[in-house]
This record gives sequence, C-alpha cells and structure tokens, in this order.
Amino acid sequence: MHDIWNTEIIETNGVLQGPAKIPLQMLAEQEYDGHLSIHDDKQAQNLGFQGAPIEGPTHYSQFDPLLHSIWGDRWFEVGCISTHFKKVVIEGESVIAFVQRPTKHKNITRIWAVKDSGELVLEGTASLGPKHPITELDRLLKSRSTPEKLVILENVKIGDRSSKSDRVKMGFQSHLGKNYPFTLAQKLTKITESCDWYCEAINKNTPWGAAIIPFEMVNPLVRHTPDGLPSAKGPSIGLFTDLEIKMINGPLLVDQEYLLDREIVGLGESRRTESMWIKTFIRSINTEEVIATTLLNTATLKDSYQLYESEAERLGKN
Repeated sequence: MHDIWNTEIIETNGVLQGPAKIPLQMLAEQEYDGHLSIHDDKQAQNLGFQGAPIEGPTHYSQFDPLLHSIWGDRWFEVGCISTHFKKVVIEGESVIAFVQRPTKHKNITRIWAVKDSGELVLEGTASLGPKHPITELDRLLKSRSTPEKLVILENVKIGDRSSKSDRVKMGFQSHLGKNYPFTLAQKLTKITESCDWYCEAINKNTPWGAAIIPFEMVNPLVRHTPDGLPSAKGPSIGLFTDLEIKMINGPLLVDQEYLLDREIVGLGESRRTESMWIKTFIRSINTEEVIATTLLNTATLKDSYQLYESEAERLGKN
C-alpha cells in the first residue's frame, strides 16, 4: 500500500478513528438565482441557523485515509460513500470521522462523524464495488413515500431527465462559477486530509497516470454547470441533506473531460422542506461507459420562498 497520507489512525474494538479536523468554509460567496446561499452567515441566521453551514461533502475527505487503510487503492476505483447529514457544522467546530472495520469478506460497513460535543454530523455506509451492495441512500430513498402535492417543486416530476449530455472537466485552475467560487487548487490548500495523489506537483505519478479528483470535489464537478432539469421555484434557498458518491470504474481524473446525464429519481417533503433526489451518471467521453454516479437529495426551505403560503392555498395543501 502506498504511503500517500500523513494521518494518524486509531483503532479501538474494530472502529477506526481519524484525527479531529476543523473544516473551512469556502462557499460564503456562493450565489444562485441572483442571491447568496445558505452558506452566507446572514442568510443562514435569517433562516434560524446558528451560522453558515460547511458544505456536507467537505467532511468526506476525513474518511478517505480510513477507508484507504481498509481497502487500499480499490477505494479510489470502486469505492462508494453514502451519507445522511444530521447536523450542520459551523466554521470553527471540529469533526472526527469513524469507520467500523468490515467483517471478513464484507464489502460494506458503517461510517459516521461527530463534533467534539458528541453531536452526530452524518451517518451512512461505505462500500466497495463495482457491484455495490445496498447503500444508505438506497435504503433511505426506498423508504420514503412520494408527496401528492408540492409547492416549491410543483413543476418537478420523478423521471424528469436532462435533455442532453453535459460535458465537464475539472482542472486545477478551473473556475467553477458562482455555484462553487473557488478552484480545485484553492480547495487543496484547505482540504481536511491532503493526499499525494490529489496534488498538481505529482500529476502523472499515480497508478492512473494523472492526479485524481477527491471524493468531496465530485459533487462540485457535477453541480457547477446548469443541470437541464426542472428546478425549484425561487427565490428560495436549499441545502444538501443526503449525498452519495459511487465509483464504478474510477477514479475521476483532473483535466479529464466527462459526459453527465441527470435524472430526478425521488421527491420528498418534511415540515420545513421540499426535496428532490437527483442522480447523475458520469460517463467516459470516448466509450460512454458509466465511470461513477452521484445521488443528491437537496432540500429547499419552505420559509425561504415568500409565496409558499399563498401557493399552498392555491394547490389545496392548507
């Protein structure tokens, strides 16, 4: 196994634990639909949050050294991290990642992360493919019933697909637009767990002949361009509640172009939110084979949409 990390891992009774890390906020200037997002302190506080949340996928990097210690380089090629976010993390708070060591011949295990206070940040599964077992989000999506009527997502339907494939590429200096106002190079200076194979300096000196895109940057890769799907009404503000990154024939490589196809695979509602599940297929530009997929549940806050009450009345929801 390659020594590509500088991370102390503790194992106690079959549970691997990484060091406490303080993730940094890089989305304070994120903008969509002409307004700042929930990652702006003022916007977040107006919606009842203590402060601007760190974006959920940021925490994924803390799991990579733990999972690589279990599954080796295969983690980058056919690994899957599938999580439900439980509690937002504000810049300055520290997070610790945990992984249950899988039993022999098992290719799936439990993962979770907590704050120093003991509050649960996220929980889910990590697995190894390419034929992946049932993941945390497979289970969650199957267990949720589809609402009869939605307001903010009135125009969104399960089965909606992007009209054409999108072409994307992430270079070290690629500007990712208003959705992600930073470059990969900037992210790598602040990432919680640095890996030699992410770095521009090492470039081709990896098992795959190029630097690899970290798991936490796969969602920016697929989300920084318009998705071609029906969207939530606005102005409104959303946040990620569930995310899965699944490698099938990975890893994804820096400066490599990919095709994206997207589909709405689920809709949901809670007391405070309406949500849609978007599955994205990341394909080879040459063969169109699926290299990886993402599954994102993004929840739009009802209180952030000014017309919610009047439109709910029109639709007979009240």
